[in-house]
Amino acid sequence: MKLSETIQPSQILATKRKLPMSESEYTNGAKRNGTERTKADVKKSLSSEFKHLEILFSPSVEMKIWAVAERSLNMPEPPTWFPEYTKPGSTEYASKWWTESLHQNGSLMGTHDLGFMICPWARLQWDLHRDPKAFDTLMTAANTLADRFSAKVGCIRSWDVCQTKVYSFTDPSKDFLVIIDNMMNLDLLFWAASEASSQADSTRFFDIAMAHARTSKEYLIRADWSSYHVANFDPSTGALKERLTNQGYSHTSCWSRGQAWAIAGFAKSYEWSGENSFLDTAKSCADYFLGRLPDTHIPPWDFDAQEESGATTQPPDTSAAMVAAYGMLLIHQSLQNRSEPSPYLDRALRIVDSVCERHLNPAASQKQDLGTIPTVENGRATIVKCVETAAGLGDTILNGATINNFEFAPRRWADHGLVYADYFFVLFGNKLLEMNALRSLA
Repeated sequence: MKLSETIQPSQILATKRKLPMSESEYTNGAKRNGTERTKADVKKSLSSEFKHLEILFSPSVEMKIWAVAERSLNMPEPPTWFPEYTKPGSTEYASKWWTESLHQNGSLMGTHDLGFMICPWARLQWDLHRDPKAFDTLMTAANTLADRFSAKVGCIRSWDVCQTKVYSFTDPSKDFLVIIDNMMNLDLLFWAASEASSQADSTRFFDIAMAHARTSKEYLIRADWSSYHVANFDPSTGALKERLTNQGYSHTSCWSRGQAWAIAGFAKSYEWSGENSFLDTAKSCADYFLGRLPDTHIPPWDFDAQEESGATTQPPDTSAAMVAAYGMLLIHQSLQNRSEPSPYLDRALRIVDSVCERHLNPAASQKQDLGTIPTVENGRATIVKCVETAAGLGDTILNGATINNFEFAPRRWADHGLVYADYFFVLFGNKLLEMNALRSLA
C-alpha cells in the first residue's frame, strides 16, 4: 500500500493542531463543545458505578510521585535557582528542572525507545509552553529514531543485540530484531511529520511510521489477533527468520503487556493516519485481550502461562492492564468520532477499577507548613512548604506488575511496582478528563 492511499503528509501539515491532541493539552480539565470537566466532577461521576476509580484523582497520587522524586534528589524541594521557569510553589517548576538534563537523550542512537524517553515530557513542554528547546529535542529524537529504519525490512530496528539463556543475537549485520513494544514509539514520528518544516521531512517521518506499523501488523500479529513479542529478520533481504519471546512464557504464547502495546500502538497509529486497518487491528487485539481476562479483570503476565505450565497461580501484570485500558480509551474515542457504538470505555473502566481495588500500594502522606521564599519579581512570596512527605509502603502507586518472567531471561522480576503501570495510571486519568468521557455516569 502506498502513502497516497491514506492521509498525506501535506494534510498533516495543513491541519497540525486538528490532529490528535496530546494528553498534555487537557491535563487539569477537559474542554470540549464548550464544557469543562474538573477532577471533582469526575470523582462524583465515578462514585455512582465504579467504586474505586476516584483514586485516579486523589491527592495521594501526586504526593506519592513527589515523595519518591524528592528522596531521589536528596533534598526537600526543587532548587530555587531557576525562578524564570514559573512562579514558586508549583510542581511545574519541579518538572522543568528535573527534565533539563534529558534533552541530550534525543541523540541516543543505540535505542528504539526514543518515543518513550522523550515524548512524555518534551511534548508537554512544547504543547503547553511552546518551549523551542523541547521542540528541537523532539525533532532530533525523531530523526535519530528514523535513522534506525530499514527499507528492506520495512521496520525500525528495535534492539541491536539481545541475549537470553536460550538464544543470543550479537551481530546486527546478521539479525534485525523488531518487538511489538516499538509500536508505541511511532507516535513520535507521526508527530514529527505533522510539525516538520519541510515536505521532505514530513513525508520521510510519515512513510517510516506507516511502513513499520504495516510490517508489524503482518509479522507480529497472529491470525487469532494475539501477538508475538519479537520478530527477527534477515537485514540483507528483509525475510523473516523467526519469531520469539523475550519477556513472555514461550515463543508461541501471548505475553499480556505485548498485547497491550499492540492495542495502544495501533489505536494511536489510526488516530494519526486514518488507516482503517490499524483501527481494526487495535479493536481485534483489544477483543482478544478482553476475552482472555479472568473474572478479576486483572491480566496474568502471560495469557497462556497457566495452561502451558500447568501452574494454577501466575503473577499478574498491572502494567499490561493500564496500557491496555489506555489503548481502549483511544479506540473508544475513535469510534465515537465515527459515530459508531463502542463497548471499550466501559471495559477499560472496569479493568482500572479492579486494579484500584486490588493493587494499590498504601497512600502517601504529607505534612505541610507555610513559609516564604525570595522571588525575582515579587519580593518574598508565601508558599506551602512541604515539611515531610512519606511515600507509604512501596514507592509506586500500583503493585502487581511483572516486567519479565521469561524462564530463560538473564534476570526475572514478577509481582512488583513498575513505572509503566504508574505512568499509564496517571495518563488514563488525564485522558478521561480530556475526553469528558464520564458525563453519562453523573
